[in-house]
Amino acid sequence: MSAKRHMVRVAAAQYPIDRFATLAGYKEKLARWVGEAAQNGAQLLVFPEYGAMEYSGSSGDAASDLAGCLAATADAMEEMGRAHAALARQHDVHILAGSGPMSNDHGGYTNAARLYAPSGTSGTQLKCMMTPFEKTWGMSPGKALQMFDTALGNIGIAVCYDCEFPLLVRAMAAAGADLILVPACTEFISGANRIRTAALARALENGCAVAVSPTVGDAVWSPAVDHNTGRAGIYVPAEQGLSDTGIVAEGELNHAGWIYADIDLAHLRRIRTTGEMRNALDWDRQPGAQASIAVEVVPLR
Repeated sequence: MSAKRHMVRVAAAQYPIDRFATLAGYKEKLARWVGEAAQNGAQLLVFPEYGAMEYSGSSGDAASDLAGCLAATADAMEEMGRAHAALARQHDVHILAGSGPMSNDHGGYTNAARLYAPSGTSGTQLKCMMTPFEKTWGMSPGKALQMFDTALGNIGIAVCYDCEFPLLVRAMAAAGADLILVPACTEFISGANRIRTAALARALENGCAVAVSPTVGDAVWSPAVDHNTGRAGIYVPAEQGLSDTGIVAEGELNHAGWIYADIDLAHLRRIRTTGEMRNALDWDRQPGAQASIAVEVVPLR
């Protein structure tokens, strides 16, 4: 792996689910959001879990049917991906696209989060842990973890519920992840608080930064993402000289827009071995910590 940047400006979206008549409408919204973040100096843009589902509103009567909206979104994922790739090149930014259903070999879907680099390369992390509602949808879990080696730093992706499982994120951190991106979609404030608590814990355990991007607001036309409650947040270990609370930035609950934070990755790497408590360094000393999960390192340049 090559040398990484010292500072990275991260933008995390509090993203409202709109309804579009055409894919062109979706692309116009995406271009506005990416353009705004880029104008504010963001280098890494994080969109939420199931952000891609808003395109299903263009499917007419099928939008009110769960199977129909999943199929419509899955069919459009490739075209939506091309739009993200073009914007990443245009603005020289890395973009984690809003996740959505990707067709799998079993005739069903897997929740796919896709990361796009300015070079045009991309990588995909599939959600590993299915929530109760995803199980009723017939969604299938991913089985493999990736860690993306980018020009900004080493990036892992824990899709919503995955963030609540320490061993998944620990495996990414052990593979070298500096940043963990958490695209989220929660209906109730309790769910939003679970993600927030988990994100703070994963940052503390692993000496890394965690950026959460949620869906916000109501989309009552959608059987998949009809009600959304969330707050974006960017978190680090609670350490003197870094953040006394572990909170670098948080948004206003359910208020659409971006939040921003400048993350000193070099400082984060130092505190893993020189910090006050050094949780990341001491992880392997706890009973049972020797179990490991394989992570594929994927160049994304």
